[in-house]
Amino acid sequence: MDSGQQPTAAAVFDALGVEYEQAFAGSAAHQASLELLLEQLGPHSRVLDVGSGTGRPTAQALTDAGHEVLGVDVSPVMVDIASRQVPRASFRCADIRELPLEDESFDAVCVYFSLLQMSRADQSEVLRLLGRSLRPGGHLAVATVPLDLEGVSGEFMGRPVRVTSFGPAEFTALVAGAGFTVLSRQSSVFTPAHPAGAPEPHLFLLARRSSP
Repeated sequence: MDSGQQPTAAAVFDALGVEYEQAFAGSAAHQASLELLLEQLGPHSRVLDVGSGTGRPTAQALTDAGHEVLGVDVSPVMVDIASRQVPRASFRCADIRELPLEDESFDAVCVYFSLLQMSRADQSEVLRLLGRSLRPGGHLAVATVPLDLEGVSGEFMGRPVRVTSFGPAEFTALVAGAGFTVLSRQSSVFTPAHPAGAPEPHLFLLARRSSP
């Protein structure tokens, strides 16, 4: 398929809507990653959720624990769903690459599977941008599908997508190179609860912003 015909990330997730939440609701590894992050946060922390989707489970878990959450997603449908489902969080429809972020303005950033439709250069730059947005000692919870892929066309839950990613060691090195100390690395295989779901390798990292 020609790249010009490839649906944008916004179009893919507009079409998926709550199907995405239902398909991934059973991910024990995602829940474990959130619990690990919550253990690191002080009371009333300010958290940025990049690719916030329907707001569940990430923004929901964070607001339930008393934290202030800003969710950012390119899909207006997802932002609308999240705003209704997690009213204690704030959500914005925007591309994180184009959203001005103040330096040292968040205590934590979550980036669960939201880099996969960006180029490798953009993934690296976004991680550096997010590092600058964290206060010293702030935490990053990030997850990806750790495969060595660049601009590969495929299907996700029955919809065409173009995916770019890194192998596990390369992605861990990318995070470290963006100014983070990796504290935890967990790998799992998960099959989305969807007729078109197929087993996916998942990699979850918890990292801390390194000292300048």
